[in-house]
Amino acid sequence: MRTERFFKNHLLPFAEMRCSRGSKASFKLHMHHTFNIGAVDQGEVIYEISGGKSILAPGSLALINPETLHTCNPVAGQERGYTMLHLDIGWCFQVQQSMWEKDCFVKAEKTRIDDELLYGRFCRAMEDLMEEKIPLLEKEQILFDLVQGIFSAACSLQPVRKERRGSIEDLKRLLAEDLHKDLTLNSLAETMGLNPYTLIRRFKSLTGITPHAFRLNSRIEKARELLRQGRDITETALECGFFDQSHFHRHFKAMTTVTPREYRVNFIQ
Repeated sequence: MRTERFFKNHLLPFAEMRCSRGSKASFKLHMHHTFNIGAVDQGEVIYEISGGKSILAPGSLALINPETLHTCNPVAGQERGYTMLHLDIGWCFQVQQSMWEKDCFVKAEKTRIDDELLYGRFCRAMEDLMEEKIPLLEKEQILFDLVQGIFSAACSLQPVRKERRGSIEDLKRLLAEDLHKDLTLNSLAETMGLNPYTLIRRFKSLTGITPHAFRLNSRIEKARELLRQGRDITETALECGFFDQSHFHRHFKAMTTVTPREYRVNFIQ
């Protein structure tokens, strides 16, 4: 049976994802104004782009530059399943600026990547986009890491960029504040007047963790403080920015080896 799922969030306006299963539908030759990444996870498709044709199957990624005519249609009317990710060029350029000294978007030199590890990362990232309990900051980090890896594989340029230390300390402060809010990297970087993806690379190189991981640790530290005061577990979860109590329970135990209830009991006299 054919099913269609779509992802679009107004707080992450640069990304749109379509997940289609059991489809026999064929497309006319068409183009997008976005940078596009596609993967087949069921069956095979005839991938036509830039005057060439090839068979695309699970394990490979299709890369489609903006305003490039293409089609991806099923072989002999067979069902196929696929996922397409459409990314705003301005956002892609920000990612590239964090990697290279360029003043305009760099098109992918390859129209496909045959790499099972990168293919697996793409498929997992698309599932994470659909998961409601994953915070926006984590989703943005996942997309950044994925697209950075794809540009590294598809473009032959050498990385060069640095960021001042002070910016990292400012970002740490922002990440440790307003823990109940679901932040995005763009909102943080806009406050600081910096490229968010240059900042994220520098942050990880200096701290060893991503901004999302730093904020999660800050949330757990704040939760420990509130639980020591005897605060209600559900209220603590919400105040520290967790989706619900089970989400809080899972992350708290992963970082402390005990549940929030077990931790709280030890501090109530």
